[in-house]
Amino acid sequence: MQPLASLYPQHLAELQSRTHEALQREGIDGLVIHSGQAKRQFLDDMDYPFHVNPQFKAWLPVLDNPNCWLIVNGSDKPKLIFYRPKDFWHKVPPAPTAFWAEHFDIVLLAKADQVEKHLPYDKTRHAYVGEYIEVARALGFELINPDRVLHYLHYHRAYKTDYELACMREANKLAVAGHRAAKAAFMEEKSEFEINLAYLQAVGQGANEVPYNNIIALNENAAILHNMTVDVEKPSAFRSFLIDAGAHFHGYAADITRTYAREKNEFADLILALDQVTLDLVDMLKPGIPYPDLQFAAHNKIAQLLKVFGLVNLNAEDVVSQGISSTFFPHGVGHHLGLQVHDMGGLMADDRGTPQPPPAEHPFLRTTRVVEARQVFTVEPGLYFIDSLLADLKGSEQSKYINWDKVDSFRPFGGIRIEDNVIVHREKNENMTRDLALD
Repeated sequence: MQPLASLYPQHLAELQSRTHEALQREGIDGLVIHSGQAKRQFLDDMDYPFHVNPQFKAWLPVLDNPNCWLIVNGSDKPKLIFYRPKDFWHKVPPAPTAFWAEHFDIVLLAKADQVEKHLPYDKTRHAYVGEYIEVARALGFELINPDRVLHYLHYHRAYKTDYELACMREANKLAVAGHRAAKAAFMEEKSEFEINLAYLQAVGQGANEVPYNNIIALNENAAILHNMTVDVEKPSAFRSFLIDAGAHFHGYAADITRTYAREKNEFADLILALDQVTLDLVDMLKPGIPYPDLQFAAHNKIAQLLKVFGLVNLNAEDVVSQGISSTFFPHGVGHHLGLQVHDMGGLMADDRGTPQPPPAEHPFLRTTRVVEARQVFTVEPGLYFIDSLLADLKGSEQSKYINWDKVDSFRPFGGIRIEDNVIVHREKNENMTRDLALD
């Protein structure tokens, strides 16, 4: 891998260029980007885990330090106000010396409430970018999170620099190591709690550091799309295991899902069939293809599986037109990936923020843009046996097309999701997940 230090200057130049254009559109002089600050838990004297503003970490990989500020104008060397308090309660970060530090004018801030003297004097010519609106107003900012600036930055975030792609490859390496450890723990019949510990240990990131709460689901729990709790007790039988878990590297996320069967059976065959659907959909990713085309194709392919495995007594076209496929595949097929797991800008038609909502029949699709080179996507079809959705189907007139005995035989396994992370290049796709030989 090319050293990050050699890739970073071009990344910074690209951010400067985007910022310059965004500022020109708004007619202002600069952005003041807040890393964020600690949030106190209600009726307590402890804080929630800190999560940095993604617009801040786009510029530099400082992820765990609140009360920092960036002043950027698209032309001059960016100014970093780096919080370094006198504090014996918490770990104080060292003064920056990493590969990125030389590219910033750095001011050390000892007290968070003394930042104003380091900020631009004329705040009417600068916009605050961040979450803490009351803080921004108290400091004198009138222009806060201007729509036209954020629309432009969010839209262009989809085009990754070489530095960003390198970070995302590293994030995939970490996540794949975790997935392998988690699979081994499942095969050793560990509990969900123990499997999650095995994953975190292999990744080397704590529960508050990974980019989202790991989904660790055994048996019927695999039918819970966001199974955010992990059972400490082992189940009486080990039938299936779904893991949706990621990692970050310098603030860039990996987001990978796999499903495993404990024994060779029809559910294992269904996993293999859906795995092939994922690969087929990845092959569809090409510059010029509207991303919703993958959603439509996924439903057609899953409908075919429902027919082949005897779950539905209809041809695939009718399974889709009757709305039956949405019972078994109720979510979107994927999304942009990058600084955030669900990266911003996926539902925009252009960099002025024109909305491009998902199709009415697929309201949970998070990306509707045309696929272009240097974009990074997840591709994650699923096939589930969700009791509440199946109950609705059973109460509908489409119930007569369903082989309910076959459906009931699959319910104890919960469901399947297979998710890869893919870079689209002009002439090819780079499946970061498969390139690491994750089965």
